[in-house]
Amino acid sequence: MTMFAEHPAEVLLLVFLIITFFQSGLDKVLDWKGNLSWLTGHFAETPFKSIVPALFIILTLTELAAGVLSGLGLIQLLRDGGKELAFLGAVLSCVAFLMLLFGQRMAKDYDGARTIAIYFIPAIFLVFLLQ
Repeated sequence: MTMFAEHPAEVLLLVFLIITFFQSGLDKVLDWKGNLSWLTGHFAETPFKSIVPALFIILTLTELAAGVLSGLGLIQLLRDGGKELAFLGAVLSCVAFLMLLFGQRMAKDYDGARTIAIYFIPAIFLVFLLQ
């Protein structure tokens, strides 16, 4: 509990990233066909239309890795104060958000892009706190 008292912002932001990315990645795995179908339609009028399945795999793996690294980073931080895994999880989360932002912009889904930008702010702040 002492580590939580010493690093409350880091702990809370890591939990935010764990919830965000582990849930999102897991949803993509559990409803693969539904998500892929939606994304195929979403990107039908973009240069990505022919590579949506490959990009979907990359995004899913990135999100799952960001969630797992954030979770392991939380454990490391609470256990011994180490920040290496948390930092990797935060950076990979930012990369995932940038991938999502780029996709939304390419699809001209500006409301979706705005939402991603809102999520990006706490993630980049966590990178700042952990560096």
